[in-house]
Parts: sequence; structure tokens; C-alpha cells
Amino acid sequence: MIEQEAVEFLADMANGDARTALNALELGILTTERQKDGKIHIDLKTASECIQKRILRYDKEGDNHYDTISAFIKSMRGSDPDATLYYLAKMLYAGESITFIARRIIICASEDVGNADPQALSVAVAASLAIERVGMPEAKIILSQAASYVATAPKSNTALIGIEEAMKVVENVKVAGVPAHLQDAYYKGAKNLSRGIGYQYPHNFKDHYVKQQYLPDELVGQTFYKPSENGYEKEIIEYLKKINKEKES
Repeated sequence: MIEQEAVEFLADMANGDARTALNALELGILTTERQKDGKIHIDLKTASECIQKRILRYDKEGDNHYDTISAFIKSMRGSDPDATLYYLAKMLYAGESITFIARRIIICASEDVGNADPQALSVAVAASLAIERVGMPEAKIILSQAASYVATAPKSNTALIGIEEAMKVVENVKVAGVPAHLQDAYYKGAKNLSRGIGYQYPHNFKDHYVKQQYLPDELVGQTFYKPSENGYEKEIIEYLKKINKEKES
């Protein structure tokens, strides 16, 4: 007879590997004495001993779960790779879902690193795909690589700030619509409606850029994306300065 708590523990620790769970259960049966009722009782303590891992104080439905993932994310955001790997190890040891962890790394790569190091998102997404193909225990190496990369990458939250400001404008500012020269003109009769007329194809010009209005009339001059001085965003700033000079000339 096995307690439900022990079943859940073995399932979590096995990470989807039925052989690991069955081997642990078999060991428990072979090493546990029968009770007065003649049955072998497998409780949480016995299950833990059989799978050769101590029970961490980690309730995946409670505060400790959220506290640990919060600390993990904040450690990546705070550029502390050592703390990042500690909380990653704690979650893995406790049987946390590797796909859940991977999703959090992806979010952090975009929200907290962004264009300061665009490669961070690529690394995080690649890790998410890789762990699904590899599984545990090797997936811990892939997650460690991705998490430590994000933790040590230059940081910027300008993508987050930019889209939040743009969403507010979309919600609160009424505009007449998309400028006519940007409207879809790939259908019969579009030109008769002045759709697409006057659009200039940037690749036909020097440096693949031409001065042209893209925002609706009501929003001309509005700035949403404001790159930081960190990492690759410094190069973005220089590029924007260059084309802004061309706009003014």
C-alpha cells in the first residue's frame, strides 16, 4: 500500500521516467517490513529514501514555489549567475517542470535583456526546444547554460516599456487610421482609392533608408522605443541618430 503523497513525490522526482519510479518503488517493497496488517506501507519518507533524494521544503502549489521562481527570475535580472544557478538547482531537485522553468528564462531574456543582447532570446528559445528533445537529467545542463547566459547578458527593459506605452496610446488616443501610402495596395481597385500611392520602397535608396512618415498623423513625433546605453542597444542608438540626421536634412 502506498500513500498518495509518496506517489506524487515519486512521479515528480522521476520527471516522466517510469523506470526510475518503478525501480524506487521496487526498492521500497524489498527493504520495507510488513506492518501488523500484513501489508507493506510506502510513505513519503520511504519513497524519499528509495529514490535517494532528500525532501526539499518546496510546495509546488504554495508560497515556496512562487518564492523560488521569483528569486530565480530576480537573480537573472540582477546579473547574479551564482544565485540563478542555485535557485535553478533547487527547482530541479524538487521536481519542478523543466518546461515551466524554460518559459521563465524566455520571458526574462526578452523582458530584462531585450535588444541589449538580442542573442539572449535565441539562446532561451533554443534551450526550450532542446530540453523537450533531451529530457532529464541532461536537460539541467541546457537550462543552466541558458539561465547563466541571460544572467550575465547586458540588461535593458526598453522593449517592455515601449510596448506598454504603445498599448496605452492605442487604448486612449483615437486616430483616423493608417496613412494612405502605407495601406495595402495589392488588390484590384486599390489605386482608385489612393491606397499605397506615394509609398517609397526603402531598399531603392542609399543605405536602404528614405525619409517617410509611418505613424498616423495624430502621433507624428511620438517615441515609444527608447534604447538604453547597454550592449547592442548602443549601436541601435547610433543608427537612429544617423537616420534622424537624414530626416532633418
